[in-house]
Amino acid sequence: MKKIIVLGAGAMGSAFTVPCIENNNDVTLIGTHLEDEAIQSINNNNNFHKVLNCNLPKELKIKNFNNFYEEMNKKPDLLVIGVSSKGIEWAGKEIAKNLNQNTKILLLTKGLTVINGKFETLVEKLKIVLKTNGVINSNISAVAGPCLASGLANKIKSSVVLANENKKIAEEIGKMITTQYYSAEFSDDLIGVEVCAAIKNLYSMIIGASEGISSETADKEIKNKFYLNTAASLMHRSISEMNYFTKVLNGKEETVYGLAGLGDLYVSSAGGRNSKMGKFLGDGYDYLDAKEKFMKNDTVEGAELVFEIGEKILNDFDKKKTPLMISLIESIKNNKKLEINW
Repeated sequence: MKKIIVLGAGAMGSAFTVPCIENNNDVTLIGTHLEDEAIQSINNNNNFHKVLNCNLPKELKIKNFNNFYEEMNKKPDLLVIGVSSKGIEWAGKEIAKNLNQNTKILLLTKGLTVINGKFETLVEKLKIVLKTNGVINSNISAVAGPCLASGLANKIKSSVVLANENKKIAEEIGKMITTQYYSAEFSDDLIGVEVCAAIKNLYSMIIGASEGISSETADKEIKNKFYLNTAASLMHRSISEMNYFTKVLNGKEETVYGLAGLGDLYVSSAGGRNSKMGKFLGDGYDYLDAKEKFMKNDTVEGAELVFEIGEKILNDFDKKKTPLMISLIESIKNNKKLEINW
C-alpha cells in the first residue's frame, strides 16, 4: 500500500482518486485554498461530488487545504497535482514548503506557457517554481490521454499515457494507480505528451465548430444531418497541424498519433467544454458573447491557452502551416466570428 495525496478537488483530481483507491492505496484528496466549500459539501453528502454527479469511494479521506502540510509530513509516495493551469505557481510555492525528496510528483494539469520568450510545458513551469522556492532537484511526471473525468469516476475502461524523461519512473507510478479499467502506457517523450495534451484543446474547439461551418448555403437541418464530412476533414487537418507544432517544440511524431494526441483529441472533440464552445463559435457567436450567454461559469481550457500563448504563436508560426490553429486564435483574441481559410 502506497500513500497518495491528490491536491485539487476539481473533476479530474477527484476522479483520479477512484483508481488509486481501487489499487489498495491510502489516498487523501485535499482541496485548494479556494475549495473549502466544495470539500465541506463532499464530506457532508456521503462523498457525493456535484460536478462528477457520483459518490467518491468511502475509503477516500477528503480534507481542506489546512491539512495539506500535516499530510505532506507523512511523506507520501506520490503527490498528484490537479489544480488549474493558473494555479500551478501557487501549488509549486506551497509544495516547496514541505516536499520530501522521495515523493514522486504527477501532474494532471494540461497546458503550455511562455517563459522568457520561450514555449514551456507546465511540467517545466512547475520545476522552475519549485527551484525558485528551494527545491533544486524535482522529478515530475505527466499524464494525458482520452480519459474524461466522469467516465473515470464511474470506472469506464480508459487508457492514458504516463510520461517522464526517465520512463522507469513513469512505470513505477503506473504500478500505483492502474486497475482493470484504468490502464497506462509509458513514454519518455514528456515534451510531446504535454504539448499534445495542451493543444488538443484548441483543435477540439475547431472540430466542435464543424456543424456550423460545414456549409455556407445549406440550412441548419441539413448541416445537422451531414456535418460529419466536415468534422472528419477537420480531424485530419488538426492532426497534421498537431504533428507539425509538436515537432517544432521538440516532441516526437509518434506521440501525436498515440493516446496523448489522436486519442485525446477524439474524446475531447466528441464532448466537453472545448467542443461545446467550438459549437457556439461555429454557429456564429463571438467568444465573449458565447461565454457570457452559455458558459459563464465554465473554464474553457482552449480559450485560456489562447490567452496564454496565442500572441507568440501568431508571431512565430506560419499561417500557411497552421491555418486552423491561427484562425481560432485570431477569432478568440480579437473576439470576431470564426472564419477558417479552407
